[in-house]
Amino acid sequence: MDSRYLSAEERRQLTVETVVALAGVQNPSEITTAVIAKRMHVTQGALFRHFPSKDAIWQAVMDWVTVQLLGRIDQAADRAASPVEALRAMFMSHVDFVIAHPGVPRMLFGELQRAEATLAKKVVRSLLQGYAQRLTGQLERAKAAGEVESDTDTQAAAILFIGTIQGLVMQSLLSGDLQAARSNAPGVLGIYLRGLGAGRGDRIGGAIFPTQGA
Repeated sequence: MDSRYLSAEERRQLTVETVVALAGVQNPSEITTAVIAKRMHVTQGALFRHFPSKDAIWQAVMDWVTVQLLGRIDQAADRAASPVEALRAMFMSHVDFVIAHPGVPRMLFGELQRAEATLAKKVVRSLLQGYAQRLTGQLERAKAAGEVESDTDTQAAAILFIGTIQGLVMQSLLSGDLQAARSNAPGVLGIYLRGLGAGRGDRIGGAIFPTQGA
């Protein structure tokens, strides 16, 4: 489609997609409005007709990330046969999302490291809170179903779930091989689930998985 004939909403969406793509190949802090406009083959003036500032662009990007990521994990959880399988599906869908959009973790980490309060940073915090609430709900259901230990601290477990993915992604970014996050994810997730009592002898998704040597 010729970008000259895009609607205002389509132009805003294209801007967001452009920033996400740029963040995948360069430092997000170096993505200026001039860089964005050049990538889109428009003037900065045209860009500012749809966004009042660079901060507004970043807020729109983080809004997009929130909708896309939470939508993915919700769909993954809805298709799962049990709470623990939902956690497994959420974990893997999150990793797949990062691999598909490598600029996203760079932008998220960048926003959280900024000292000043920005609208984008507020959106990121809201994303993390919404994510944690979903995880806590699944963990409480897993406790009720006897799939994890009954004394599991679900809030702490939710924090650890997100932190585990962040660590996995960060190490993969540092190694320069983001695909390693996908190959390492099952093993890392298995350790996490066993820590909840969901991997020893084990009821996962309603099935019994015998421990090695049993």
